[in-house]
Amino acid sequence: MEFTGHSLPVRRGGESQSEMTELILPNDTNTLGNLLGGRLMHFIDLVGAMAAYRHSRTHVVTASMDHIDFIAPVHVGDLLILKSLLNRAFNTSMEVGVKVWVENTIVGTHRHVASAYLTFVAVDSQGRSVPVPKLLPETEEEIRRYEDAGRRRENRQREHERRMASKSSPNHQTTPPLTQAK
Repeated sequence: MEFTGHSLPVRRGGESQSEMTELILPNDTNTLGNLLGGRLMHFIDLVGAMAAYRHSRTHVVTASMDHIDFIAPVHVGDLLILKSLLNRAFNTSMEVGVKVWVENTIVGTHRHVASAYLTFVAVDSQGRSVPVPKLLPETEEEIRRYEDAGRRRENRQREHERRMASKSSPNHQTTPPLTQAK
């Protein structure tokens, strides 16, 4: 851990890395025996929060699940492995990347089944946002993820501004017009 001119330390990516494993049981699945998407999102949120919590060393709340790819189904009996790593720390928010694999424990193989980006905000015990330590990317992969996170943040901000402008437009309707059936 390194310190900058301010009181918050600069942390390395490996300090926040988190992993969890889940055995998929019938109550986690749909009628086809596949893991429910919402249940997978819950697991992703948990492991993502672990990385954000480790980096910020304070309470964190999920601000957004920016992107999620469901690549392949997960079945009853599969061993699900979720790994999270901080991509970048901003002022009070952090982007975390999560990758999910299924392990075939009989053969010893792994299959990538999902990926997601989440944004967490560090908060104090009253729920007020607080500053987070900066992240020091060191490897080429960490630098790539750090830069990509900056571009995704810019895109999120542009999309937020677009939505706000649309809401303030005189043509914006908060509820769809009702139509009568004939």
